[in-house]
Amino acid sequence: MKKKVYYGKVPVGADSIITVQSMTNTATADINGTINQIKSLESLGCDIIRCAVPDMESAKAISEIKKQIEIPLIADIHFDYRLATEAVKMGADGIRINPGNIGDRSKVFEVVKACKEKNIPIRVGVNSGSVKQTFLDQYNGLNKHSLIESALEQVRIIEDCGYDNLVISIKSSDVRLTYDSYTLIAERTDYPLHLGVTEAGSYSNGIIKSAMGIGSLLLNGIGDTIRVSLTDTPDKEVIVGRKILQFLKIRPYGPNIISCPTCGRTKIDLISIAKEVENRLSTSKKDVTVAIMGCIVNGPGEAREADIGIAGGKGEAVLFKKGQIVKKVREDEIVQVLMDEIEKI
Repeated sequence: MKKKVYYGKVPVGADSIITVQSMTNTATADINGTINQIKSLESLGCDIIRCAVPDMESAKAISEIKKQIEIPLIADIHFDYRLATEAVKMGADGIRINPGNIGDRSKVFEVVKACKEKNIPIRVGVNSGSVKQTFLDQYNGLNKHSLIESALEQVRIIEDCGYDNLVISIKSSDVRLTYDSYTLIAERTDYPLHLGVTEAGSYSNGIIKSAMGIGSLLLNGIGDTIRVSLTDTPDKEVIVGRKILQFLKIRPYGPNIISCPTCGRTKIDLISIAKEVENRLSTSKKDVTVAIMGCIVNGPGEAREADIGIAGGKGEAVLFKKGQIVKKVREDEIVQVLMDEIEKI
């Protein structure tokens, strides 16, 4: 059985629900700006938030930030162990460190001691840019073996300090390497795994890489918490992360819109209709499947499992519910009629 840890009241690991994380891009010392961003991410379904702690002012800001948010906060620490111990003192619900860049073991011990006193998790983070040279040499470069051994060495350092309240991440910007590394480490450890494809890129590329990397692992029962890394705003990370879980039927997250790719049989402006429906439902949290289909061939039959949908004709469409046709609708009325019917569900 996989271990379970708690970030505040939020469980990660074992039989816990898969959680979605993101990271603020405000200066953590900007308390109001950081609080406002976290609250916005909370409203979108972010379960756990991480904040950069590059200096003591940021570490001390955690105390006030924690007072005004609901979700757990993880402090992201590099290099200075004193920032970690201060963040714990200020109420952080977890610490993310790479023990290898904290310094000698006495400094790592101080971090572990602080976390142990509060019983908060430490996430050991190793990515393709932080693999120890020893392992690069031993395993002939960057690969799943050098990544995993580098991570497990960091884990052993903390275990040697008498602590096992841990989460592991071994991210790479290479989707295949990420998949292979997590698949292998899942066989070698019972610690919860934090999934992600690091430095996945801008919105479109990042979505594709994250969906492939994170989704494939989750389908194989690997992973306990996820973060979609995008060169974009954190709200998009949360939305994409929740959608990945929704489409894998792990957690609901608002409407599921299915639509056909169109072809020569399509006689209505299906692309515009689908985009408008998606836009108008973008803030809805209703767990409903909506079908936007171009013709009767792909209509009530192929989309029979949809809660509600339309199938296009010439300048009109039929409205159907659970595969049963309800009525015909003029093309210029389709979106509004659909919205009105969804409200009734």
